[in-house]
Amino acid sequence: MQSNLLKRPLSHAAAGSTITMLHDISWDTTEMAYTGLRVVDLKEGVEYEEHHRDRESCVVLLAGRADVKVSGVTYENLGRRNSPFDRVPTDSVYVPAGHPFRVRARTSLSIAIAYAPTTEGGYAPRLIRAEDNRVERRGKYQNQRLVHNILSDQDQHAHRLLVVEVFTEGGQWSSYPPHKHDRDALPDESFLEEIYYHEIDPPQGFVLQRVYTDERDIDETFAVHHRDVVLVPRGYHPVGVPDGYASYYLNVMAGPVRTWKFYNDPAHEWILKRA
Repeated sequence: MQSNLLKRPLSHAAAGSTITMLHDISWDTTEMAYTGLRVVDLKEGVEYEEHHRDRESCVVLLAGRADVKVSGVTYENLGRRNSPFDRVPTDSVYVPAGHPFRVRARTSLSIAIAYAPTTEGGYAPRLIRAEDNRVERRGKYQNQRLVHNILSDQDQHAHRLLVVEVFTEGGQWSSYPPHKHDRDALPDESFLEEIYYHEIDPPQGFVLQRVYTDERDIDETFAVHHRDVVLVPRGYHPVGVPDGYASYYLNVMAGPVRTWKFYNDPAHEWILKRA
């Protein structure tokens, strides 16, 4: 039986289809209260639009090129890669609540749309160019990864939403040592829900992700396949990548306070203190 935290793609593209909705996740349909995600594939020349008054959004061009129009302003020819595994940052567009947006695919296109609930005014649409991503290399030994910060807590242009991409090579661990952010206990820890959208290269592979709490009222380990989603309403959430494969995931985080302060599992924090 499939866990409520593991989401397989809704469908695969049927012959002749021009829009394929792979994931449609929101606080209306899951136990998440602060985070949502859609993943959509578009054929070349196809348009896709949304208009929400109850959420802010961030449109991430996973692969392909597109024009994105927000409230009458068009950002043309966005997108920097044919696949996330080009391992370069991509263009994204932040859309505040109340602003309609339209995406027109210039090529075959995959987009992720991250959401957080808000009706807060005072925010403006914003193009987040690939060059605006803050790029980091984190970890050492067997927990190394490449990070593209698309919409971080250092960026004050959003109300709740945080968006980041992470690349992890085979034989490495990510979101590791296990950490969590499920308590409103600032300045030491913030409460942020999290959604993981996964891609794997080559696509027949898998990664392992565990989600668990100190009390073990959540304790699940998943074989995650290409284009699956894992929900993390609370708890620790490490990811392991088998040899021979590479992992990409897009993280969507949001909570009552827009800051990322995490807490490492004390049982495994010694890993950080090795000479």
